[in-house]
Amino acid sequence: MFMVAMMTPSSDSWIIPDWPAPQNVRALLTTRHGGVSLGPYASLNLGQHVGDDPVAVATNRARLRQRLAGAGDPAWLEQVHGRRVVDAMACAANALPARADAAFSRQPGAICAVMTADCLPVLFCDDAGSVVAAAHAGWRGLLAGVLEETVAALAVPAARLLAYLGPAIGPQVFVVGDEVRSAFVAADGVMAAAFTPALAGKFLADIYLLARLRLAEQGIDRVFGGAYCTVSESDRFFSYRRDGQTGRMASMIWLV
Repeated sequence: MFMVAMMTPSSDSWIIPDWPAPQNVRALLTTRHGGVSLGPYASLNLGQHVGDDPVAVATNRARLRQRLAGAGDPAWLEQVHGRRVVDAMACAANALPARADAAFSRQPGAICAVMTADCLPVLFCDDAGSVVAAAHAGWRGLLAGVLEETVAALAVPAARLLAYLGPAIGPQVFVVGDEVRSAFVAADGVMAAAFTPALAGKFLADIYLLARLRLAEQGIDRVFGGAYCTVSESDRFFSYRRDGQTGRMASMIWLV
Protein backbone atom coordinates (compact mmCIF):
# COMPACT_ATOMS: atom_id res chain seq x y z
CA MET A 1 0.00 0.00 0.00
CA PHE A 2 1.34 3.41 -0.95
CA MET A 3 1.30 6.21 1.62
CA VAL A 4 0.81 9.81 0.51
CA ALA A 5 1.52 12.66 2.92
CA MET A 6 1.30 16.36 2.33
CA MET A 7 4.42 18.45 2.60
CA THR A 8 4.43 20.92 5.45
CA PRO A 9 5.95 24.31 4.52
CA SER A 10 7.91 26.13 7.19
CA SER A 11 7.90 29.26 5.03
CA ASP A 12 7.46 30.25 1.40
CA SER A 13 11.11 29.35 0.89
CA TRP A 14 11.39 25.92 2.51
CA ILE A 15 9.49 22.65 2.67
CA ILE A 16 9.95 20.21 5.54
CA PRO A 17 8.88 16.67 4.59
CA ASP A 18 6.01 15.23 6.59
CA TRP A 19 7.11 11.63 7.12
CA PRO A 20 7.98 9.41 10.11
CA ALA A 21 11.75 9.72 9.80
CA PRO A 22 13.94 9.09 12.88
CA GLN A 23 14.81 12.10 15.03
CA ASN A 24 18.40 12.22 13.84
CA VAL A 25 17.37 12.55 10.18
CA ARG A 26 16.97 16.06 8.77
CA ALA A 27 15.48 16.91 5.39
CA LEU A 28 14.80 20.20 3.62
CA LEU A 29 13.48 21.10 0.18
CA THR A 30 13.71 24.57 -1.32
CA THR A 31 11.15 26.39 -3.44
CA ARG A 32 11.80 29.27 -5.83
CA HIS A 33 11.38 31.83 -3.01
CA GLY A 34 13.90 33.40 -0.66
CA GLY A 35 16.81 34.37 -2.89
CA VAL A 36 18.22 37.27 -4.89
CA SER A 37 18.23 36.00 -8.48
CA LEU A 38 16.27 37.97 -11.08
CA GLY A 39 14.25 37.32 -14.20
CA PRO A 40 13.51 33.69 -15.03
CA TYR A 41 15.73 32.63 -12.10
CA ALA A 42 13.78 34.56 -9.47
CA SER A 43 14.58 34.13 -6.79
CA LEU A 44 16.29 31.22 -4.96
CA ASN A 45 18.04 29.60 -7.90
CA LEU A 46 20.72 27.22 -6.63
CA GLY A 47 22.00 25.98 -9.99
CA GLN A 48 25.34 27.27 -11.24
CA HIS A 49 24.86 25.71 -14.68
CA VAL A 50 21.70 27.42 -15.93
CA GLY A 51 22.97 30.85 -17.01
CA ASP A 52 22.20 32.83 -13.85
CA ASP A 53 24.50 35.51 -12.41
CA PRO A 54 27.21 33.58 -10.48
CA VAL A 55 27.19 36.22 -7.72
CA ALA A 56 23.45 35.76 -7.24
CA VAL A 57 23.81 31.98 -7.10
CA ALA A 58 26.61 32.28 -4.55
CA THR A 59 24.40 34.54 -2.43
CA ASN A 60 21.52 32.08 -2.70
CA ARG A 61 23.74 29.20 -1.62
CA ALA A 62 25.00 31.29 1.31
CA ARG A 63 21.40 31.85 2.40
CA LEU A 64 20.81 28.12 2.15
CA ARG A 65 23.82 27.45 4.37
CA GLN A 66 22.36 29.82 6.95
CA ARG A 67 19.09 27.90 6.87
CA LEU A 68 20.98 24.65 7.34
CA ALA A 69 22.21 26.09 10.66
CA GLY A 70 25.82 25.04 10.51
CA ALA A 71 25.23 21.61 9.02
CA GLY A 72 27.75 22.37 6.27
CA ASP A 73 27.67 22.57 2.49
CA PRO A 74 25.52 20.19 0.48
CA ALA A 75 27.41 17.66 -1.63
CA TRP A 76 26.36 19.07 -5.00
CA LEU A 77 26.35 16.72 -7.99
CA GLU A 78 26.78 17.12 -11.74
CA GLN A 79 23.56 15.35 -12.65
CA VAL A 80 23.43 13.49 -15.97
CA HIS A 81 20.12 11.56 -15.85
CA GLY A 82 21.96 8.34 -15.10
CA ARG A 83 22.07 5.91 -12.20
CA ARG A 84 25.45 6.42 -10.55
CA VAL A 85 25.34 6.76 -6.74
CA VAL A 86 28.17 8.31 -4.72
CA ASP A 87 29.11 8.80 -1.07
CA ALA A 88 28.23 12.36 -0.05
CA MET A 89 31.09 12.56 2.45
CA ALA A 90 33.63 11.71 -0.23
CA CYS A 91 32.04 14.20 -2.63
CA ALA A 92 32.26 17.02 -0.10
CA ALA A 93 36.05 16.72 -0.10
CA ASN A 94 36.32 17.17 -3.87
CA ALA A 95 36.75 20.52 -5.59
CA LEU A 96 34.38 19.63 -8.44
CA PRO A 97 30.91 18.09 -8.19
CA ALA A 98 30.75 14.35 -8.72
CA ARG A 99 29.16 13.21 -11.97
CA ALA A 100 26.24 11.25 -10.54
CA ASP A 101 22.49 11.34 -9.91
CA ALA A 102 22.27 10.14 -6.32
CA ALA A 103 24.23 10.36 -3.10
CA PHE A 104 24.09 8.49 0.22
CA SER A 105 25.64 9.02 3.63
CA ARG A 106 26.21 7.12 6.86
CA GLN A 107 28.14 10.01 8.41
CA PRO A 108 26.49 12.83 10.41
CA GLY A 109 26.81 16.21 8.73
CA ALA A 110 27.27 15.01 5.15
CA ILE A 111 24.37 16.52 3.21
CA CYS A 112 23.01 14.53 0.28
CA ALA A 113 21.52 16.91 -2.28
CA VAL A 114 19.92 16.85 -5.71
CA MET A 115 18.67 19.74 -7.83
CA THR A 116 15.46 19.64 -9.85
CA ALA A 117 13.03 21.71 -11.92
CA ASP A 118 10.43 19.06 -12.92
CA CYS A 119 12.39 15.84 -12.37
CA LEU A 120 11.51 13.89 -9.25
CA PRO A 121 13.71 14.20 -6.13
CA VAL A 122 13.50 11.09 -3.92
CA LEU A 123 14.79 11.07 -0.33
CA PHE A 124 15.54 7.89 1.61
CA CYS A 125 16.27 6.93 5.20
CA ASP A 126 16.09 3.81 7.34
CA ASP A 127 14.15 3.25 10.56
CA ALA A 128 17.33 3.29 12.63
CA GLY A 129 18.57 6.60 11.25
CA SER A 130 21.83 4.99 10.16
CA VAL A 131 21.82 5.96 6.47
CA VAL A 132 20.20 8.52 4.17
CA ALA A 133 20.18 9.21 0.43
CA ALA A 134 18.87 11.61 -2.19
CA ALA A 135 18.21 10.64 -5.81
CA HIS A 136 17.48 12.69 -8.94
CA ALA A 137 14.86 10.71 -10.84
CA GLY A 138 13.60 12.12 -14.09
CA TRP A 139 12.05 9.60 -16.45
CA ARG A 140 15.44 8.74 -17.93
CA GLY A 141 16.92 8.13 -14.51
CA LEU A 142 13.91 6.06 -13.46
CA LEU A 143 14.23 3.95 -16.58
CA ALA A 144 17.99 3.59 -16.09
CA GLY A 145 17.47 2.32 -12.54
CA VAL A 146 18.67 5.19 -10.35
CA LEU A 147 16.24 4.26 -7.55
CA GLU A 148 17.32 0.63 -7.61
CA GLU A 149 20.99 1.62 -7.51
CA THR A 150 20.32 3.97 -4.61
CA VAL A 151 18.52 1.28 -2.63
CA ALA A 152 21.42 -1.09 -3.27
CA ALA A 153 23.91 1.51 -2.02
CA LEU A 154 21.98 1.92 1.23
CA ALA A 155 22.63 -1.75 2.01
CA VAL A 156 19.64 -1.96 4.37
CA PRO A 157 16.72 -4.42 4.11
CA ALA A 158 13.91 -2.81 2.14
CA ALA A 159 11.44 -3.37 4.97
CA ARG A 160 13.44 -0.88 7.05
CA LEU A 161 13.48 1.89 4.43
CA LEU A 162 11.26 4.94 3.93
CA ALA A 163 11.11 7.05 0.80
CA TYR A 164 9.86 10.59 0.23
CA LEU A 165 8.86 12.01 -3.17
CA GLY A 166 9.54 15.72 -3.52
CA PRO A 167 7.93 18.23 -5.92
CA ALA A 168 7.94 17.14 -9.56
CA ILE A 169 5.93 17.53 -12.75
CA GLY A 170 2.37 16.39 -12.10
CA PRO A 171 0.48 13.58 -13.83
CA GLN A 172 -2.02 15.95 -15.45
CA VAL A 173 0.63 17.82 -17.47
CA PHE A 174 3.50 15.40 -18.08
CA VAL A 175 3.03 14.55 -21.76
CA VAL A 176 5.43 11.98 -23.25
CA GLY A 177 5.72 10.14 -26.52
CA ASP A 178 4.87 6.51 -27.12
CA GLU A 179 8.57 5.70 -27.15
CA VAL A 180 8.82 6.64 -23.46
CA ARG A 181 5.84 4.51 -22.49
CA SER A 182 7.07 1.63 -24.62
CA ALA A 183 10.50 1.70 -23.00
CA PHE A 184 9.04 1.46 -19.50
CA VAL A 185 6.51 -1.21 -20.42
CA ALA A 186 9.13 -3.26 -22.24
CA ALA A 187 11.23 -3.25 -19.08
CA ASP A 188 8.26 -4.12 -16.86
CA GLY A 189 4.64 -4.45 -17.94
CA VAL A 190 3.30 -3.20 -14.60
CA MET A 191 4.55 0.28 -15.51
CA ALA A 192 1.70 0.62 -18.01
CA ALA A 193 -0.49 1.70 -15.09
CA ALA A 194 1.42 5.00 -14.94
CA PHE A 195 0.45 6.08 -18.48
CA THR A 196 -2.86 7.45 -19.75
CA PRO A 197 -3.59 8.05 -23.45
CA ALA A 198 -3.65 11.73 -24.39
CA LEU A 199 -3.20 13.20 -27.87
CA ALA A 200 -2.47 10.96 -30.83
CA GLY A 201 0.72 9.06 -30.08
CA LYS A 202 1.11 10.83 -26.74
CA PHE A 203 0.52 9.81 -23.13
CA LEU A 204 0.19 11.47 -19.75
CA ALA A 205 2.85 10.00 -17.49
CA ASP A 206 2.60 9.83 -13.71
CA ILE A 207 6.20 10.12 -12.55
CA TYR A 208 5.13 9.70 -8.92
CA LEU A 209 3.43 6.40 -9.71
CA LEU A 210 6.39 5.24 -11.78
CA ALA A 211 8.62 5.82 -8.76
CA ARG A 212 6.21 4.13 -6.37
CA LEU A 213 5.92 1.08 -8.62
CA ARG A 214 9.67 0.73 -8.95
CA LEU A 215 10.16 1.21 -5.22
CA ALA A 216 7.47 -1.38 -4.51
CA GLU A 217 9.35 -3.86 -6.66
CA GLN A 218 12.34 -3.24 -4.40
CA GLY A 219 10.17 -4.04 -1.38
CA ILE A 220 9.67 -0.42 -0.27
CA ASP A 221 6.00 0.35 0.36
CA ARG A 222 6.36 3.19 2.87
CA VAL A 223 6.46 5.98 0.31
CA PHE A 224 5.38 9.51 1.25
CA GLY A 225 4.98 12.84 -0.54
CA GLY A 226 4.11 13.31 -4.17
CA ALA A 227 1.56 16.07 -3.63
CA TYR A 228 2.78 18.96 -5.82
CA CYS A 229 3.12 19.86 -9.51
CA THR A 230 6.12 21.98 -10.43
CA VAL A 231 4.60 22.95 -13.80
CA SER A 232 1.19 24.05 -12.54
CA GLU A 233 2.39 25.80 -9.38
CA SER A 234 4.38 28.51 -11.13
CA ASP A 235 4.25 30.81 -8.11
CA ARG A 236 6.19 28.32 -6.02
CA PHE A 237 8.39 26.11 -8.19
CA PHE A 238 10.87 26.33 -11.04
CA SER A 239 9.85 24.28 -14.09
CA TYR A 240 12.08 23.59 -17.07
CA ARG A 241 9.22 22.17 -19.11
CA ARG A 242 7.08 25.25 -18.47
CA ASP A 243 9.70 27.97 -18.87
CA GLY A 244 12.80 26.50 -20.53
CA GLN A 245 15.17 29.07 -19.03
CA THR A 246 14.73 28.73 -15.28
CA GLY A 247 16.38 28.02 -11.94
CA ARG A 248 16.86 24.89 -9.88
CA MET A 249 15.54 23.85 -6.48
CA ALA A 250 17.35 21.56 -4.03
CA SER A 251 16.18 18.55 -2.03
CA MET A 252 18.51 17.62 0.83
CA ILE A 253 18.79 15.01 3.56
CA TRP A 254 21.41 14.37 6.23
CA LEU A 255 22.13 12.79 9.61
CA VAL A 256 22.81 14.66 12.85
